[in-house]
Amino acid sequence: MKLGVFEVLFAGMKFEDALDYIVKSGVQAVELGTGGFPGNAHCNPDVLLNDEGAFKKFKDAIDSRGLEISALSCHGNAVHPQKEIAQKFHEDFEKTVLLAEKLGLNRIITFSGCPGDSEGSMYPNWVTCPWPEDFLKILDYQWNEKLIPYWEKAVKFANDHGVTKIALEMHPGFCVYNPETLLKLRNAVGDTIGANFDPSHLFWQGVDPVYAIRQLGDAIYFFHAKDTRIDEINTKTYGVLDTKHYSDEIHRSWIFRSVGYGHDYQVWKDIVSNLRMVGYDDVLSIEHEDSLLSGNEGFQKAVAFLKDVLATEPVSGMWWA
Repeated sequence: MKLGVFEVLFAGMKFEDALDYIVKSGVQAVELGTGGFPGNAHCNPDVLLNDEGAFKKFKDAIDSRGLEISALSCHGNAVHPQKEIAQKFHEDFEKTVLLAEKLGLNRIITFSGCPGDSEGSMYPNWVTCPWPEDFLKILDYQWNEKLIPYWEKAVKFANDHGVTKIALEMHPGFCVYNPETLLKLRNAVGDTIGANFDPSHLFWQGVDPVYAIRQLGDAIYFFHAKDTRIDEINTKTYGVLDTKHYSDEIHRSWIFRSVGYGHDYQVWKDIVSNLRMVGYDDVLSIEHEDSLLSGNEGFQKAVAFLKDVLATEPVSGMWWA
């Protein structure tokens, strides 16, 4: 396994300075934002697809430092009910695929997206219960009229350009938010669809990441190293469906934390061990969204923690068996 970072954390730095800092910190791989919610501060497809000089400079900056690009990320909602919003996210997706092709990468990261409840909707509608039956009708519309048709076409476009792994981050608020919904879409449109496994989004839903890893198996295409801390008092008082702003930490049922600040070493060692058991021996990409730690401190704490957790050497023979 390798240690990586979602490089958008350093969007405020010059690209080369950010890469130097990443290397100095002992990280081997960078995941780059190419549009959508993460933005494209350091990796703009409009520039890199059309300016060969800029592309060479970009590629040399990474290669000369011994780093690898683990993935390109364009998290967005290409099935948003407002067509102009959906179109922008879709264009970001297609440009990301084309840039991945140019870079010789076969993996990109995004969200499944979430439509509205009808053709006249203005905003996405995330359904969380089956009754009244209106909600089941919404789900049928979203999946069969919007989500599956979109991803059938998107998968074909990706495959035509050498991208064989679309890692969808399972995130509440979107149609794919847990292992069950990930596999539902994968079964509908094919195994180009897999998971960007981010345990932070599973912890607060009450999902045990180890169970989810076993369920998904070889459908895990990427991994975000991010943690969540469950506030026992607030959760047992209000439940986990919390809409209070992330900055209202003391009143929330849960908050995102740097790795190790939500769960201890044993939990993360079990995650890493089970990833290996199902065949994922790839990058763990640190994502920082911890409002109680600075970007620098949160990143460094995560690096130090994961260095003690990662299994980095090939498995040796079982001399004892």
